[in-house]
Amino acid sequence: MRPNRREALAGAAALAFAATLPSSLAAFPGSSRRLRTVRPGRLRPGDTVGLVNPAGVTWEPVDVEIAVESLAALGYRTKRAPHLLARRGYFAGTDEERAADLQALFADPQVRAIHCLRGGWGCARLLPLLDWRLLAQNPKILLGYSDITALLLALHARTGLVTFHGPVGTSPWNPFNVGFLKRVLVDGEAVLFENLKEIDEDALTVVENRVQTIAPGTARGRLLGGNLTVLTALLGSAYLPDWHGCVLFLEDVEEAPYRIDRMLTQLRLAGVLEKARAVIWGTCSDCSPGRGYGSLTVTDVLDDHLRPLGVPAWQGAMIGHVEKQFTLPLGVEVEVDATAGTLRLLEPAVA
Repeated sequence: MRPNRREALAGAAALAFAATLPSSLAAFPGSSRRLRTVRPGRLRPGDTVGLVNPAGVTWEPVDVEIAVESLAALGYRTKRAPHLLARRGYFAGTDEERAADLQALFADPQVRAIHCLRGGWGCARLLPLLDWRLLAQNPKILLGYSDITALLLALHARTGLVTFHGPVGTSPWNPFNVGFLKRVLVDGEAVLFENLKEIDEDALTVVENRVQTIAPGTARGRLLGGNLTVLTALLGSAYLPDWHGCVLFLEDVEEAPYRIDRMLTQLRLAGVLEKARAVIWGTCSDCSPGRGYGSLTVTDVLDDHLRPLGVPAWQGAMIGHVEKQFTLPLGVEVEVDATAGTLRLLEPAVA
């Protein structure tokens, strides 16, 4: 059937718009074309870190003060986005204000890294408002997790920039979190990520942060992933990367097992799971099946979806909504050992 006049004009307009973009931005994410990997510059003593709130509102100004003072203790200056403490309902300001804050920090030559103050919900609403050419021309560290997953994945998909899934500004600034931040963002180390193996004084073996192998083996690929709920909400959009040959990591919080099941089913039906060379499940805090015996557990659900893939898979990685978490770079080559429960960078994540 021949297209009507409206369809023809729409198609012509889309082609004309694409022609105005650099080739790296005109490509539709999710196609077989993979963008060149761009590593941001590493953090150095005295650098300025921009604080931005692209999602949920921050109710307590003291949270900003703690983040600023913590970064100062590490030797960094800070620059606060203008709408850091703004509020529109559950958002930290309007979509336009939050998008403008993010873009201003990327465009500011004095800002070397951008640290998201918190997650919540709202980053996906910013994606159509962002000037991707401007972001591509000003590559720098972007750090956060949870709802920030939308920005991390979209920025990598649209520009090839390595982004960082790690603590937000309101996360605990404990030695574990700070240690991995420094090793990845400052030292540019090819880090081996391995869970703590501490035995508590009231235990005879490791209880916390245990590794559970779902399917043994090793594999290599490009590290991609983030929060499961946020990631699945972007399926079908133009803001996700090419999943072929990836090492996929996932985490979530306060989701019933049936919801985890539903979202993993969605990833399988969309062809994402079958493209992964390995899968790492981090944690799912407060995701118990509830009382009684009528529910699958999260472990049951992971077995159902990940074991049949025939690729290395393990759960329990220190990723996501936990007190101590890794800082993982999206877009770099890694090696995973599902038997040992380790993840190793094969290259530095920063330039």
